[in-house]
Amino acid sequence: MVITNISEIIAEELSLDIYKVSNCLELCQEGSSVPFIARYRKEKTGGLDEIKLRQIIDRYIYLTDLDKRKATILKEIAIQNQLTDKLEQQIKTCYDKTQLEDLYAPYKPKRRTKATIAKEKGLEPLALLIDSLNIPSANPKYIREIASKYINAEKEISTITQALSGASDILAETIAEKAELRAYLRDFFFKTGAFISKIKKDYPEGTTKYEMYRDYQYSVRKIPPHNVLALYRGEAEKILTVNVVVDETQVLSYLESQEIHTSNPEIRDFYRAMLKDSFNRLLKPTLIREIRSDRKQYADIESIKTFETNLRNLLLAPPGGMKPTMAIDPGFRTGCKVAILSETGKFLEYQAIFPHSGPEKRQQAHETIMKLLNKYHIQLIAIGNGTASRESDRFISEVMKQLDSPPIKVIVNESGASIYSASDLARQEFPHLDVTVRGAISIGRRLQDPLAELVKIDPKSIGVGQYQHDVEQKLLQKKLAETVESCVNYVGVDLNTASATLLQFVSGITPTIANNIVTYRDRQGAFKNRQELLKVAKLGAKTFEQCAGFLRIRNGNNPLDNTAVHPESYEVVTQIANHLQIALSELNQGGEAKRKEIIKKLQSLDLKQFVTETVGIPTLQDVITELEKPGRDPRDKFQYATFQESITEISDLKIGMELEGIVTNVVNFGAFVDIGVHQDGLVHISQLADHFVADPKQIIQVGQIVKVRVLEVNEKLRRISLSLKDR
Repeated sequence: MVITNISEIIAEELSLDIYKVSNCLELCQEGSSVPFIARYRKEKTGGLDEIKLRQIIDRYIYLTDLDKRKATILKEIAIQNQLTDKLEQQIKTCYDKTQLEDLYAPYKPKRRTKATIAKEKGLEPLALLIDSLNIPSANPKYIREIASKYINAEKEISTITQALSGASDILAETIAEKAELRAYLRDFFFKTGAFISKIKKDYPEGTTKYEMYRDYQYSVRKIPPHNVLALYRGEAEKILTVNVVVDETQVLSYLESQEIHTSNPEIRDFYRAMLKDSFNRLLKPTLIREIRSDRKQYADIESIKTFETNLRNLLLAPPGGMKPTMAIDPGFRTGCKVAILSETGKFLEYQAIFPHSGPEKRQQAHETIMKLLNKYHIQLIAIGNGTASRESDRFISEVMKQLDSPPIKVIVNESGASIYSASDLARQEFPHLDVTVRGAISIGRRLQDPLAELVKIDPKSIGVGQYQHDVEQKLLQKKLAETVESCVNYVGVDLNTASATLLQFVSGITPTIANNIVTYRDRQGAFKNRQELLKVAKLGAKTFEQCAGFLRIRNGNNPLDNTAVHPESYEVVTQIANHLQIALSELNQGGEAKRKEIIKKLQSLDLKQFVTETVGIPTLQDVITELEKPGRDPRDKFQYATFQESITEISDLKIGMELEGIVTNVVNFGAFVDIGVHQDGLVHISQLADHFVADPKQIIQVGQIVKVRVLEVNEKLRRISLSLKDR
């Protein structure tokens, strides 16, 4: 192998102890997931979090791929008998793919170029001879005289100019393949270049969504990621022309200073023309492609980071709780679809009501809702935020006025619900229900437990991304899958109520095993303890090790099964309980006074006395944290936005109004907020705070409830500008 110790390289790059990196990679190769390593192998990794662990893994994949590429390149150059000790060392010590390809460029098999055609005509000796004269001490010679000797009618070289042109082509390609020149010019393009764009003449002013790019210029180094993606999209739609420009005078001056060494005016003139051709024909197009590709990759990564953050915040939104729920998918002509869910999310009943179709049907709808509320002792009402949302919200408020203890009513973002309701998964769950009813069920479950329901939908359809269809799809899918996996394992999963879709995101569980768990549960009844998992088909000891700590069993045989304590630590928990003279059954029972007494005892423990070869202080600290609050949900306390009843349409908005809303999406240039008028408003990055904001994600997040002020309303374009600033 070319890279002898990848762990050392990664440890140095990330400023980590080598044992942490080596152990992380070893655990991964043994089949451990990142969530499992982060939570249950802290002794081995020194407590590295998921972010660091994924950085190690990503860099390992990069370097191993690079390693394979190096081996191929070394072999190819060796076959050509051109592998020098110096070149071999340069390749072996290169840890960047772009630099590696620069080193390989002169030896890479090529299609027929101007240079190869010139060589076929026998002009390489002329090029080498001219190159040999490009030294300070060379005797004055006239290259036209030298070139005249290479005139050859058979080879279609009938003039001196043709001979010199062929020699120039050969030297131009040699110059363009010099790794040190390419590296310098690449850096020069990056530091001093600029993106410029124009809107094509076919599109008059004000007719496109790309007006800000009509006469646009921005530094290559500083251009924001969303601007890069917008430029490329506009170009793909044939509305924009996009170019990268640099001061070419400086570039040519640099090339001449590096490559012209003689004082011979004839050779200097020849070289100036050759260098200009090399830059314009070979170097510039390649470097522009690389710069564009580099900025695209940068924009992809930054946009995906934003998407990841938004998705995490959405998935970890506080749950309304597993309570009897009425879910309403509102509509005008087709009526409102009402689905009733149990405290476990089980579908119980469906009704269609028509509260917006005249007084008689409104009264019928009123009676139906009252009947359902009383029959099922509803505690939560979820109303989708689509068409007829605010009108249905007002109707339900009227009904609830008759109740002494009304349920909590929440307008729920239904992005992606229609995609779920028409999916194969929804058909499997509810084969006999209409898609609209499935949509209502999804809306209700989103309120009960957002994480459990949203994992059923492709993250790209949830509406919290930015240019998600423009970024590199393979990387996007990878990062979003990692985010979902991280969130599911962070919260934990109720083994006896989780769907197969949710279970397959649990550490170590494959889709097949997830289905086997559900099948076992359907046949045998609820799991009574974690050990029972080993009876599930294809769920062996390794899978059990990976998944057990993330699966919860409420009211089972062992109170520890409802905590994040891993079964491998049960023995030490028993020792701690015996030491404190507390029965395990008391750990999650008793009133507030009893809990305080137990917590006080746990916090007074000297953990060192329980350390073993396999259980260290980090694991013991996590165990104590779990025992202090067994079965706790790590998500924040449930909150919901209250929309102003009199504001239901964009036409109701007035400049200066102060409204409550909920953040639906955070992007690089600001945040979108739902204020209950069927059109999200934009809080531009400049309006997020009274101080400068570099990154909106640092101060605002999806799901956050905010107070905003209306700055501008454009009904025609359906645009709303909002502010979070103090007046």
